[in-house]
Amino acid sequence: MKGTSLTDDYPYLRERGLTQESVYRGDYLKVRMDTVALPNGEVANREIVEHPGAIAVVPVDADGQVVLVRQYRYPIGEITLEIPAGKLEWGESPEVCTQREMAEEVGLKAAKLERLTEIVPAPGYSNERLVLFKATGLEAVEHASDPDEFLEVVRMPLKEALKLVKKGEITDAKTIIGLNWVAG
Repeated sequence: MKGTSLTDDYPYLRERGLTQESVYRGDYLKVRMDTVALPNGEVANREIVEHPGAIAVVPVDADGQVVLVRQYRYPIGEITLEIPAGKLEWGESPEVCTQREMAEEVGLKAAKLERLTEIVPAPGYSNERLVLFKATGLEAVEHASDPDEFLEVVRMPLKEALKLVKKGEITDAKTIIGLNWVAG
């Protein structure tokens, strides 16, 4: 997964990697410290979170309702309302991951997946790339949540979800982008 890059158009802004040091290796995240040469010749450090990539999906049912999940997010200490999402397994395609995550999180599969865009959620410190999809032609499947995920499935009209964005009640970036992309 790699998006359009302006790197070739602005080579005078490019940093050049000199060294890499592994700092931490978790179940799916890795952290490293890179030393880089800056465009002006100076040297600086960059702390980088390596991520396998992820997907997020806006499921839209036959009635035009979007399917969201309500869940507790420990790092921010809040309950959020989000579109279904998940990380890619190594070597897994975004489309396969999307169907797997929809089954796990909301008990659905899609007859049609439309790739909307690719975003980089935090390019200042992470190489994560997230592919956003719209899912239609939804069909119920066995709901087999991950044992460490506690979710509540929420359906609402797209317009209502967008109102929650404007009111600041939906704050998750991928959800805001996905809902607005689907709304056009």
